[in-house]
Amino acid sequence: MVTTIQPLTLEEFLQLPETKPASEYTNGQIIQKPMPKGRHSRLQGKLCTAINLKVEDRKIAYAFPELRCTFGGRSIIPDIAVFKWDNIAFTADGNVPDNFENPPDWTIEILSPDQKPNKVIGNILHCLEYGTSLGWFLDPDDSSILVFESGKQPVLLQGEDILLVLPEIELTLTPNQVFGWLKMSEIL
Repeated sequence: MVTTIQPLTLEEFLQLPETKPASEYTNGQIIQKPMPKGRHSRLQGKLCTAINLKVEDRKIAYAFPELRCTFGGRSIIPDIAVFKWDNIAFTADGNVPDNFENPPDWTIEILSPDQKPNKVIGNILHCLEYGTSLGWFLDPDDSSILVFESGKQPVLLQGEDILLVLPEIELTLTPNQVFGWLKMSEIL
């Protein structure tokens, strides 16, 4: 849903109050993200947890849910933005910063029923153009994950295919495992 008629500058957009659900700035337009629904929320939470269990204590990286990233003339909010530890600009007192003005090392987007796939993929491509190494595009409707790696053709993975992660992260997942998290009624 486009919410502006006259283009704003990025600086003007960043001065506006945050919206719920959050809005992104792309090509002079403010585009409000759809409200996350059940499948989206479950996948986002489980992926963040799975990644952070492997990386946070060892200070390798951190997976942030719904983190605003402003770079390359856009201000986007990936569903999950994974930053290598060394690429997080901690404050002088060691706290996580409020503003992230560089692309994530790994961006993960989960398609919601109300989203346009090309818009979401466009955000992944923007990230790759500005230095992101890896992007995932999850489609819960067909249980597939389109994997984007910098400088390579995207690869569609399904079933028991092993998903590519950042080399520093020791995590092995398949699309079946990821989408299996949606079957909560079968958990004992």
